[in-house]
Amino acid sequence: MRLMKIPFLILLFGSLSSHSCSSDNQDPEPPAENNPVVKVMSYNIHIGNPPSKESDFRDLQAIAYVINLAKPDLVALSEVDNKTRRSGITIHQAKELAKLTDMHYFFTKAIDYQGGEYGDAVLSKLPILDSTRYELPTTASNFEARSVAMITVEKEGHKFHFGSTHLDHTSDDANRVLQAKELNKIIEKLSLPVIIAGDLNALPDSKPIEILHQTLTPTCRTSCPLTFPAIKPNRTLDYIMYRPKQKFNVESLKVLNETYASDHLPVLAELSLMSK
Repeated sequence: MRLMKIPFLILLFGSLSSHSCSSDNQDPEPPAENNPVVKVMSYNIHIGNPPSKESDFRDLQAIAYVINLAKPDLVALSEVDNKTRRSGITIHQAKELAKLTDMHYFFTKAIDYQGGEYGDAVLSKLPILDSTRYELPTTASNFEARSVAMITVEKEGHKFHFGSTHLDHTSDDANRVLQAKELNKIIEKLSLPVIIAGDLNALPDSKPIEILHQTLTPTCRTSCPLTFPAIKPNRTLDYIMYRPKQKFNVESLKVLNETYASDHLPVLAELSLMSK
């Protein structure tokens, strides 16, 4: 697999910038000294295929560079290959990104694909205390199954779950509605606070997002940062949400204006872990 060299990446991403969006679901409070802040990223990596390159070209170093520049504690990865023919039968993309970013990882299969697997993953600077795969249903067998990669972590005495998912991409909302309802059921059974992030393939005012808001608090409700396509984005598809509302306080929310590595822009949020 051909990879670009880091010096070139530094030149390429030297002008990396971000667009901020203030949270409008609650009034931000200044973080208290005893309330640590966790930095969370949601990133659809497009199987490491830069949209400006041929479909068989992979550049995981570019993805890793973006992550390393942002320095998140946790990353939700969507569209991840594991030993597929299209991305390399020896290449476990989540494991490789974990090495390149010096993070722990957990990958879950959504579907079997080309001799390997395709699905979701999380990266974590915090030790992974536990990990679980959940499957999300579809309305018919001819649609792609979806998964949730869920881990348990702890930061400065605050233990919580972090999950990555990727809802159905087809034009009809039916699968996303079904998957959002199932995700709510999963979350409601959790005994710890939870942060969920990923490419939900739904607009902020859509039915699937409305369903998820019954259980999860979004980091934004209106004027959410646009995440797709990476060049001249015109819609919000990637989100970070949490539960319960009183456990987290949104300190910042922004997208990173990185147009080379993937067809989605990464979303970055800073959340205070509240003691109340």
